[in-house]
Amino acid sequence: MKIPALLSPVRDEASFAAAVRNGANAVYLGVGELNMRASSAGIEPTELIRIVRQAHGRGIKIFVTLNVIVYDNEMNLVENLLDLCKKAEVDAVICQDLAVIQLCRDRDIPIHISTQANISNSSAARFYEELGAECIVLARELTLEQIAEIKSSTSMKVEIFGHGAMCVSVSGRCYLSQFLSGRSANRGECDQPCRRTYEITDIEENDKELQVHEGHLLSPKDLCTIHMLDRIAATGVDYLKIEGRSRSPEYIATVTRAYRTALDALKAGTYTTELCDALLNDLKKVYNRKYSDGFLFGRPGSEGWTRSGDSQAEERKETLGEISNYFRKNQVAELIIFSGKLANGDEIYVQGNRTGSVRIKIDNIEYHEGNIVTFVSPVKLRRKDKAYRIVPAN
Repeated sequence: MKIPALLSPVRDEASFAAAVRNGANAVYLGVGELNMRASSAGIEPTELIRIVRQAHGRGIKIFVTLNVIVYDNEMNLVENLLDLCKKAEVDAVICQDLAVIQLCRDRDIPIHISTQANISNSSAARFYEELGAECIVLARELTLEQIAEIKSSTSMKVEIFGHGAMCVSVSGRCYLSQFLSGRSANRGECDQPCRRTYEITDIEENDKELQVHEGHLLSPKDLCTIHMLDRIAATGVDYLKIEGRSRSPEYIATVTRAYRTALDALKAGTYTTELCDALLNDLKKVYNRKYSDGFLFGRPGSEGWTRSGDSQAEERKETLGEISNYFRKNQVAELIIFSGKLANGDEIYVQGNRTGSVRIKIDNIEYHEGNIVTFVSPVKLRRKDKAYRIVPAN
């Protein structure tokens, strides 16, 4: 059985380190303004060459997202970014606009067709294959059988989403945000009005209102496939993609690690229900809107909708302090506490551009003058890394 490569999201350098540390085979990231995540920092253009070299040194591929709709006055910006991608030797550009596709072809940059293109059948797949695409990211509204059929019809690589937020509309084609706030989903600016609570008002008798209490009618649960990776692998797909370029480093670390563990177990023949249950418990600790199977077994019914617009994560983090030193010989970290207290048995996240996101259970803590504590950390930490206490969400 072919095991799909694991593709993780990156929003900044800390999340890049988190994805790398936890087993991603490839990462996708935005650079500059045209990357479908206007609210996420992305990687600075001046840092792209260094990031690509760092990834390639670890055998990890870099895919750059340039998948918004673009306009004539932005073509110079597009060309400059593609010239940078060529110079940096990125492994592919994820795009949908035909102009961007042509500009990539002109520069001999590998093309991955974005899910924004909504590829839902074999004929569409073959069309993009003739355009020279190396990989297609399928629409999220497909069953396992449909995915397998498309994969069998093409020699291109095929990528599907395996975890993360689901859009109420065809991915990226929703205009609700555009109508309500002037922020277009097709430009990476969606402010997610679908996640809010609404009231229904009788137009003819406007004193009659009904607030919807039984769920958020426009807000789907998040996709989770940790229990069905064997069936996904059987379709022959090449990449399993984690959604979440707007998520925190601990989210990217936790989700990447869970799917890396599961995929490795599938390869080793140790993929069991018990393992998946344990990994699901880990996934519940970070941002989620509860989980569903998405469209993989057919169109979801009422069970596919969340009952809350807020995260249902079982844990949250509180600002604690900053790492001031790390003594490698003794594996001891020094922490300056800005707020709160820390005790043996507590768990913390430590996050930084090179450290990524590390979860540590505090042991052998010692208090010193000036709100300074030291504790054992088998993982190397770095000065200026931020520390957060992990606490129950409720």
